[in-house]
Amino acid sequence: MCRGDDPTCPAFEAHLATFQEDMARERRSFLKSRFAGSLIAGTPTGPLKRVSSGKHHHLPANADTVHWGYFSKNLKPQVEVDPGDVITIEALTHQASDDHERMINGDPGAESVYLWTRDKKGVFRRGAGEGDGKGLGVHICTGPVFVRGAEPGDILEVRILDVVPRPSANPKFKGLCFGSNAAANWGYHYNDFLTGEKREVVTIYEVDATGERDWAKAVYSFKWPTVVDPFGVAHPTIDYPGLPVDHAKTERKWDVLKGVRVPIRPHFGVMGLAPKEADDVNSVPPSYTGGNIDNWRIGKGASVYYPVAVPGALLSVGDPHASQGDSELCGTAIECSLTGTFQLVLHKKAALAGTPLEAVDFPMIETATEWVLQGFSYPNYLADLGATAQADIFQKSSVDGAMRDAFRKMRRFLMTAKKLTEDEAISLISIAVDFGVTQVVDGNWGVHAIVRKNIFAP
Repeated sequence: MCRGDDPTCPAFEAHLATFQEDMARERRSFLKSRFAGSLIAGTPTGPLKRVSSGKHHHLPANADTVHWGYFSKNLKPQVEVDPGDVITIEALTHQASDDHERMINGDPGAESVYLWTRDKKGVFRRGAGEGDGKGLGVHICTGPVFVRGAEPGDILEVRILDVVPRPSANPKFKGLCFGSNAAANWGYHYNDFLTGEKREVVTIYEVDATGERDWAKAVYSFKWPTVVDPFGVAHPTIDYPGLPVDHAKTERKWDVLKGVRVPIRPHFGVMGLAPKEADDVNSVPPSYTGGNIDNWRIGKGASVYYPVAVPGALLSVGDPHASQGDSELCGTAIECSLTGTFQLVLHKKAALAGTPLEAVDFPMIETATEWVLQGFSYPNYLADLGATAQADIFQKSSVDGAMRDAFRKMRRFLMTAKKLTEDEAISLISIAVDFGVTQVVDGNWGVHAIVRKNIFAP
């Protein structure tokens, strides 16, 4: 019987229609809940910016609409939009196969993406390399979206109007959503265990998809077993995206993190535009056009500004998170499928002079109360490190470099947007700007600088 994982199956459209109706019902319930305001716990976002009367598009996540593990200026756009249009984009977590029962089963889009038998994969290419791209990128990205009129030198503003969990399609878990946190081999902690024993541990978390509660709780954890994939390859570590975990071979611990409530702050770890420097770019290290920034402030109510590097901008969205702390220390967040609604606003290069965007050539976040400037170990590692950049970046990142980049960007922003002198900017940075470690696990490490808007007189 067709389970909805094969788009050629005669019943696929019926499965898809039923699931989309369920998603729409859950979304309406969520929006009517008491969390109809900001989903970012503890962060007031104020009223959303007014949405123009542009067209509203919808981009589902399935095997035909996603690219797995890379950005590329050569990808065919999934949809074309005009500046000012609104688009709803479904985003799937690349760790859903840690618990197929809760995060894939019965979901036609997820099943089509994660389909993997001895004979085929729903999405064969996973990574920036040729063939299956083994080891080169992990994130399921929906898109790209082509923005008409966007040209290099422009700024694309992505206004995040809404973020909602993707509910489990399994009737056993109605009204719930699930995510996975992997304390993995690329985590900052991995060479610093108290006993010296290296291990990878996955924890599954539960989120309320209806909005009745704004916190997540742990369901169970398990130590990563050696996973043999459907092609017969053994994986003793988490070294390839979408590996199907057989829980008959795991020992699940159900009594973990008892009494702990993790505030949810849904956001997109990966959101960005195609860079110009290479044809295919690993999705893991972030850079000047965005990508895997992993800053939890990229959630509902925020705007993110990205410099356009190629015609049409080519926006892709992925790596959805239910919650994450600054640093993402163990390697991942609560990796949890989400759906976002965005308005895409184009700021043309010729109109940037004299505005806060005049000197922006990096991803910048704006909330109702703050400007958040994103620094990296290398501002544009693809250009900074040359022909072997995509390999070298994983050996050359440092918090020191990211801190220096964040400082320099904030200094330039204050001098350009607020017309301060260099000495004024440096003094203000020291007494009123907060710096934080965004992430230390993505190859090109991140430090962000936050300045509150209310320190400037109206």
